Formats: sequence, C-alpha cells, structure tokens
Amino acid sequence: MQQIYEFIVNKQAMSRVFMLFLCCLLLSTPAFSQGNHARITIHKKNISVIEALKEVEKQTKLSVGYNESQLINKPSIDLALEKATLETSLKEILKGTGYTYQLKGKYVIIVPEEKKVTEPVSAKRITGQVLDEQGEPLIGVNVLVEGTTIGAITNLDGNFTIEAPVGSTLSITYVGYAPQTVKVGVQNTYNVQLASDAKLLSEVVVTALGIKREQKALSYNVQQVKSDELTQIKDANFINSLNGKVAGVTINTSSSGVGGASRVVMRGTKSIEQSSNALYVIDGIPMYNFGGGGDTEFGSKGASEGIADINPEDIESISVLTGAAAAALYGSNAANGAIVITTKKGEIGKLQVGVSSGFEWLNPFKMPDFQGRYGTGSNGKAGNSSIYSWGPKLNPAAQNGYEPTDFFDTGAVYTNSVTLSTGTDKNQTFFSAAAVNSAGMVPNNRYNRYNFTFRNTTSFLNDKMKLDVSASYILQNDRNMTNQGQYSNPLVSAYLFPRGGRLFADKELRTLG
Repeated sequence: MQQIYEFIVNKQAMSRVFMLFLCCLLLSTPAFSQGNHARITIHKKNISVIEALKEVEKQTKLSVGYNESQLINKPSIDLALEKATLETSLKEILKGTGYTYQLKGKYVIIVPEEKKVTEPVSAKRITGQVLDEQGEPLIGVNVLVEGTTIGAITNLDGNFTIEAPVGSTLSITYVGYAPQTVKVGVQNTYNVQLASDAKLLSEVVVTALGIKREQKALSYNVQQVKSDELTQIKDANFINSLNGKVAGVTINTSSSGVGGASRVVMRGTKSIEQSSNALYVIDGIPMYNFGGGGDTEFGSKGASEGIADINPEDIESISVLTGAAAAALYGSNAANGAIVITTKKGEIGKLQVGVSSGFEWLNPFKMPDFQGRYGTGSNGKAGNSSIYSWGPKLNPAAQNGYEPTDFFDTGAVYTNSVTLSTGTDKNQTFFSAAAVNSAGMVPNNRYNRYNFTFRNTTSFLNDKMKLDVSASYILQNDRNMTNQGQYSNPLVSAYLFPRGGRLFADKELRTLG
C-alpha cells in the first residue's frame, strides 16, 4: 500500500514538472517572435541608414547584422514611420540602397539584392527598300538603329540589310526628304516611302530687280549668303567677308589697308584690258563702284571704294549671280556677274534693339629675311648702288640692327554699331548707326567711317500700295592709304633702306608723316 502511494505521489510530481516545463515553453515562444510583431516608430530627417538600423535593433530587441563599410556611404533618408511593422520599416530604410534583409530567428541580416540577369536580346536580319513619292528607289539613304551605332545605306535599287533586335526602332534619313522611323516587329521585311521636305526645297532667293523666286525653280546658279555670316568676323569692307563662302568667286584684298578696295572675280578673268569686277546691286538698284579700279605700276594708288562704305549690319542677305543668264536683266554691266544686296527692313512687333562691337589687332603675317653684315652698295663696294645693301662689311659700330619690322606699327580696328527695329502690320521702321575707327600698320595710316541709315515701309489702300523710303548718310575719311605700285609705296622704301642706317633718329620725326 505504501508503494502504491509513493508511485501515485511520484506520478503527480512528474505531471507537475511536465506542466511547468510546458508553461515555460509557451511563455518563451512569444519572446522569440515578439521582434517580428513589434511596432516601430521613427520620425527623423537626414538620418543615415546605419542609424536607422540601430533604431530598429533598439525597438525590436533583435540583432541586426550588416557590413558597416558598405552602408556608411549611402545617402541620408527621411523617415516617418508610425507603429510600422518590421518588414515595412526595413523596406523603407533599405529602399534604393541595393540591399535587402533576411530574418533568421532573433537575427536580421542585411544582404545585397540579387541582380536579375536579363538575357540579351538577339538581333535578327532585316531587309527592306526605300522609295520616293513616285515609287522610285532612293540611293544612299541612311538607315540607323536608334541608340546604337549599327547602320546601313541603301544600294542602287534602294535596298538595305541590317541586324536589329525586335522592339528596336529604325531611323531613316535622306537629304531633301522628311525623316521617318520604323518599329521592328516580328516581320523581317520593311518597305518605306519617304516624302519630300517642302521646307528644305522651297528656299527663296532674291534675283534681278529685287524679284524673289524659289531657288529650285531657277535654271541658273544663285548662291545666297545670310547676314550673320557677314558679321561673324567684322571687316571694314564687308566684301572681304564673302571670301570662301561662295563657290567660283575669287576675292582679292588690296594692300591699301583697312577699308581698301577689293577685287571680286567670278569664274575667272573675262577680259585682259577691261575690269573683271562684278556688278553690285543694292535693293534692285545697280551701284557703280567708283574707286579702287587700280592702274599701272606708276599710276596705282591706295584707295577705298563705294561698296566698302556699306554697313554690314544693314544687310539682310546677299545673292551671288555668277552666270551671264542670271544677271541678264542688268545688261553688259553685269557681264562679269552680279552681287545682289538686300538691306534690312523694320520687323512687326515691339521695339528691338541690337548692339554689336568688335576689336581687331593688325600685325604683319610674314616678313622676308634680311642680312645685317653688309652696308649700302653692290659687289662688296660702296657707291655702286644706293638701293642695294651688298657693299662693304659693316663695322660693329655701324651695325644698328635695322629690321623692316621696325617700320610697322601694331594696327587696331574698332567697330561699333546699334540697330533699332519696330513696326505694325501697316508700318515698319528700321534705323542703324555704326562707326569704324582704325589705325593701320603703316605709320600715319587712318581710316574712319560713320554710317546712319533710316528706312520706313508703309502700306496703303488695303495693302494694294506700298511706299518704301530709305536714306543713308555716310561720312568716310582716310589718310595715307598704302599705294600698290612701286613708286610712292612706303613698303618699297622700308625694304630697300640701307642696312647700316637708322630708320628713326627721333620718335618725333616719325609723326611728321
């Protein structure tokens, strides 16, 4: 009986121990999972990722593991978490960092995100043909896969072959036609028809007598130069700015200096005895370009010309008529070609003011080499010649070291202009004022020009009658422009000056001219 009682007592004791262990187990389970169900509150601005993770670790009682060197340079973030779950908080903190998290018991491990490996899109062979509006094949059309350097050109039959992936875009371009794009789909052949670009082909140029025509409709060659090409590099004679801009036209700048005359020859010299210069036409009116015609060796002189007095800021465009057919309306005066100049008018709208200023230095570009060991004379003897420096050797005291570069000054050209334009539908007004002031490389050479232009355009009788009035006042003066002949040309004297002489004994003598 005693043994049975002990067994029952032991059985009850064992049951109590088991129940106690079970209760402890149930009580410990929330302790391990309470971090997952904890609510996190963080309201901070410009908080670092590491500080945010430490705050999560503090509020959840979980251990957060991360590589500090990888997260320390991540940008700061703004957090506004209010009783958020652990998953939501971690996603917000790690957003944009390239990292994610893993939960393992009481631990939160920060690991890099797995990068999705995208399979490369395979390109396929695509063929096609490019035609114009009449269905004729176009040769040399550019076909390019946008966003890549893969391209092709159509052959004589307008066909092309190119490698492009599905979903890419083909860009098709050709001069004189509007560009077009084609989306690559499942098909392998694409035929494209391009439409002509009317804006490109309908350029209007000014021909004889100020008549405007579409350039494509003309049967002769006309080349046009816009005003901005004349004023990019300012020259006192704007004709020099056309050099290299018009095919078949040769422009020879004279040695007269700033504002000197220029010779314009189109498609070669036409006459041996007569001038080959082109005719200048301003707003439909021929201009006889007096001055700068040149002469023989003994009669040539440095001079300016009439066309050099025009202010380039007043020019809207220039049409160059190089052929005889182009300038036929001006008769024999335009046998050498014509340069048709269209000046600016007032523009409709509010007052527009333009200011332009330029500055230019002048120095000799290339000088010949001169010896400095022998004095005046020839064949090693003095007195044989007064214009050669091949006489006896100079002693050290007579070697003054004269160089022709000593004769030249550093020239400067100042160009300033202002323009005003305004107008309504019925009346437009344009005004400009310009000044060119220069000191040349040759001593005592000066050139000054002042331009004032006014133009007013008015429409009457419901635009059936138009009155266009313009006036220009030009004040121009020059001094000691360099002669181009052998005599009276200061450069000849500067080059033949005796090697043992002194060019300027005193600075005051140089100013006497």
